[in-house]
Amino acid sequence: MKFVNKYKKIAVFVGVLALTACAHEDQPTESQLDYNQPAKTDLDKWIDANYLVPYNINAQYKWNQNTVDNTRYLFPPTIDKVQPALEIVKQIWLQSYATIGGADFVKKIAPREIVLVGGVNSNSNGTRTLGIAEGGQRITLFEVDNINKKNRAIVAEFIHTIQHEYVHILNQTKPFDEQAWGKITPSGYTATWHLETTAASRELGFITSYARSNVVEDFAETASIILISTKAEYAAILAGITSAKARADIQRKEAIVVQYFKDAFNMDFYALRDEAEKNTTYVINN
Repeated sequence: MKFVNKYKKIAVFVGVLALTACAHEDQPTESQLDYNQPAKTDLDKWIDANYLVPYNINAQYKWNQNTVDNTRYLFPPTIDKVQPALEIVKQIWLQSYATIGGADFVKKIAPREIVLVGGVNSNSNGTRTLGIAEGGQRITLFEVDNINKKNRAIVAEFIHTIQHEYVHILNQTKPFDEQAWGKITPSGYTATWHLETTAASRELGFITSYARSNVVEDFAETASIILISTKAEYAAILAGITSAKARADIQRKEAIVVQYFKDAFNMDFYALRDEAEKNTTYVINN
């Protein structure tokens, strides 16, 4: 018992010393955390002026691991690619819809955030994910580092992504008739769409191979391909299809897209296509 009591006294004494020592340490007079926002760069100010203020869209190019799939090899875009990418999106997508749908159209129906990623988002089946729309609130665009504003094919592929994803957002706002659409080419949908060629898919009534994945993607692909194509390019697509039925099926789908934009948003889809074509030419030449 004495042995235990002796060490109890020592423990109490040490505790008193510890408390005394702590009491004499200098205490911070204010918070050591830095709550100041980093100074905005010229690029940040440009984004505010062209996206945040007019459209209430936050264009995010700085790395945030919470907005990407961390199991994939992804990285932020090269800084000098950010503004060119956003200029393409603004001119061809935002301004085209604002001109045809009205100045407030995109302000009311738009993702609140656009995330830019520099690299390729590769899938295990050998395909690439070019963009993702998440709940209508965020669109993520990949391969920003590959942007070349002078190359029409590259610009078309890049803007195809956001045109496609935005159609999904429009469909979430006002659905299209999926049952009517699905009756046009019901047997052509397949989970192995990535193994099919574009040419073969068109001979079955689908504008692209990806359109064969399901009805929703078929609608978005049909609309977005028309929006990124010139009149001559789209006419060439139809002319290149040997099957009269397949050509007619794509045109039936086109008609549903046109009517959907008219009924749901009172918008002339062909006027939107023409405006996007004009703005694409402007981007490439400036």
